[in-house]
Amino acid sequence: MKVTVDGVDLFELTETQKDVICDNMSRDILDEDLKRRLQWVLMHKYEQCFAVLKSEWDKKLADNKVDMVPTSQEAYAKLVFSQPNYMCRKTRGAQADAARAQADAKNIKALQVS
Repeated sequence: MKVTVDGVDLFELTETQKDVICDNMSRDILDEDLKRRLQWVLMHKYEQCFAVLKSEWDKKLADNKVDMVPTSQEAYAKLVFSQPNYMCRKTRGAQADAARAQADAKNIKALQVS
C-alpha cells in the first residue's frame, strides 16, 4: 500500500509490513481499515485545531462587531479567515520572532549604555 498526498508519495508499506499487520486482522479488510485509520487521524487533527480556532475567535468576532456567526464549521472558518485581524500561524510566529528580536536589540543597547 502506497500513501500519496497531492501527488507526492509519502510512504509505502512493504508486503512484509502488511503481513505483520495481517497477523492481527484479516487481509480482506486491510485496505479499508488502513484508509479509515488515516482518515481518523487527519479528521481528529482538524477537529482539535477547529476547537482551538473557535475558542480563540468567538470573542474576537464579537469584538469585531460580527453579529451573525455561522453554525457550519466550514463557514465559521471562512468567516474567521476573512477578518482583517486574522493571522495564520506562520505570520503570528514571524511577528513574535520580530518582536523578540526587537526586544533583544533594545536590551543589548541598554546594556551597552550602562
